[in-house]
Amino acid sequence: MPEPRHPTSLDEELLEAESYAILSELTDAQRLLRIQDELRAGFARLSHIGKAVSVFGSARTPRDHPRYAAARNLARRLGEEGYAIITGGGPGIMEAANRGARDAGAPSIGLGIDLPHERSLNEYVEVGLTFHYFFTRKVMFVRYASGFVVYPGGFGTLDELFEAATLRQTQKIRYFPIVLAGSDYWSGLVDWLRSTVEADGNVGPADVRSLVVADTVEDVLETVEAVEHRRPRGQRRRAA
Repeated sequence: MPEPRHPTSLDEELLEAESYAILSELTDAQRLLRIQDELRAGFARLSHIGKAVSVFGSARTPRDHPRYAAARNLARRLGEEGYAIITGGGPGIMEAANRGARDAGAPSIGLGIDLPHERSLNEYVEVGLTFHYFFTRKVMFVRYASGFVVYPGGFGTLDELFEAATLRQTQKIRYFPIVLAGSDYWSGLVDWLRSTVEADGNVGPADVRSLVVADTVEDVLETVEAVEHRRPRGQRRRAA
């Protein structure tokens, strides 16, 4: 059996703590303190941002790709409507959305994650936090957002998408729009959920309908604007 190695991240240190492959460098008491510190820091930095939208998508999308331009434009439009923009703080679609927020003068928030061989937050992040644990970071993405807009991406993007879908299905969150930007990318997934997963009885029709596919900025804005229940306290529209 090979000698155990040092963990490359605190997530690995936590999740592999009982295995022979990784050296345990912290006690459970120390781990709990670190988790508590991350949650406390997130709550303190984000508690006053007002209404916001979390935008997800591939870190591999180059700046000259049409999706980069689309995400930047959407974030700018959302910013002009008074929304802060929250992303994972990385390159690609995340950078585009933070850049669009800056174009509009809206709060541009990046919630980074400590990963091996990853660079720091993108240059368009105004309010930046770096998390060691994926699960503490996920709390911030949902708690402070009025909804998710999900551009094409890989496992990380799908993880955030289905995390939100599960929270909606189990009613841990309510009235939370999940918008999939780009029917050319997402329609196959939604069709499969409907024709296979729903048909097999593993989800209900309402679960699939909770994923809104949109191709225009106007459709995204309409979906997000319709959800008054997700406004922060004191920021709901006044009756005319």
